[in-house]
Formats: sequence, structure tokens, C-alpha cells
Amino acid sequence: MVRNIQVPDLPPLSTLERDVMRIVWDAGEVTADDVRQQLTRPLKDATVRTVLRRLEEKGYVTHSVEGRTFLFRSVHPREAVAGGVLKQFAESFFGSSVSALLVGLVEAKALSSRDLQTAMRRIEAAREKEGRKEHRDERDES
Repeated sequence: MVRNIQVPDLPPLSTLERDVMRIVWDAGEVTADDVRQQLTRPLKDATVRTVLRRLEEKGYVTHSVEGRTFLFRSVHPREAVAGGVLKQFAESFFGSSVSALLVGLVEAKALSSRDLQTAMRRIEAAREKEGRKEHRDERDES
């Protein structure tokens, strides 16, 4: 499924914060206790709550309160955050050249030719969809 995703410019995540975000993304909505139980390393409840609070301060999660329970959910979809990380990586290592990044992934055998072809088809589909959307928007404005 191709979606128009806004890539957020967020602060980097620590390893533990990435682990917690994977749990949040997979579950959709979690409590601190849910996170603590799903982590592969044992952490105290206070530590998990601190990590969730930091993720909220960084703009990755938000929370609501049901009774006395905090429910955490992601502010941005996983794909948007991953896109932001890759954009920062491309800027840092490849002077913002995404094509150089892709060539590096192919040369490191982290991205196969088949993966690259699949990505190219998805990019084309996204471009076509965006073109159709822009065309509809122009007609609506007339």
C-alpha cells in the first residue's frame, strides 16, 4: 500500500527507545507495564515510564489516561520515522544523495537487485497516484 507520509524531523533514538517504539508500533496502544513485559531485558517499571516520558518529550509518542492508567501510542507511523532516519543518514554520509545510499546498500549486499526493482515499482506507483491526486485537485479548484 502506497501512502503519502510526512517524514518528521525528530531527535535520534537510543537502542532502548527503539526497542520500546517497536513494541508501541506493533501493539498500537500500550501501558508501561505492557512495554516492561515485552522487553527482552528486565527493567524496573520506573525505568520504562521514564523511557516513555522521554519518547513523549521527543515527539514519538503521546498518551491518554483511562482511570489512572496511561495509554501510550505512536504519534508517527513506523514508516515515517524510518524515512526520517534514512534521510538523516543520507545527509550525514552521502551529502543527501539517496541514490548514493541505495548504491551503497546494493554494494554491501543489504539490498538485492530484486529489492531495488520492487522499490522502483512502488516509487512509480506512488508518483502515478500523486499525479492523479494533483490532477483531481486542479479540477476541483476550477
